[in-house]
Amino acid sequence: MNPIFVGLGSNRGDRLAFLRSALRELRRLKNTALVHHSSVYETEPVGKKDQAYFLNAVVELSSDLSVTALQRECRTIETLLGRTKTERWGPREIDLDLLYYGSEVYVSEDLVVPHPERVNRRFVLVGLHELAPDFLDPVLHRSMADLLQLCQDRSAVAKTQFSIDPE
Repeated sequence: MNPIFVGLGSNRGDRLAFLRSALRELRRLKNTALVHHSSVYETEPVGKKDQAYFLNAVVELSSDLSVTALQRECRTIETLLGRTKTERWGPREIDLDLLYYGSEVYVSEDLVVPHPERVNRRFVLVGLHELAPDFLDPVLHRSMADLLQLCQDRSAVAKTQFSIDPE
């Protein structure tokens, strides 16, 4: 089965609790299993810099859900956990981004997979590299190790001692 990668992020409220709750909800999805999760990283905000730092992680899933069904579930989890819509790149309680759905390329009005900003965000590539350094981007045909090395984003990404899976 092709690996599915979802990015988690939070910079409002109890950031770690939001990441843990998101992981718990992903585990509850039907026909979906958690394979691995990355370390938790504290990262500079992207775009709008005058806000709190984020906690970020990447999870690897296996799922029988379609790419669109999984995206809907991610939005449902965000709503369930209290995400409030703010300005673009503004602070958020929780953010779930569908980064990769195996080697599938999917483009619609509402969804683009692989995530269009994946290669421009160091914090995403660091988490992906930790989980799957040899995974090939289906569009660029480069490994996560290569993409991380080529990434021009120099934002701070610091590995923490936190775990999103305290069990």
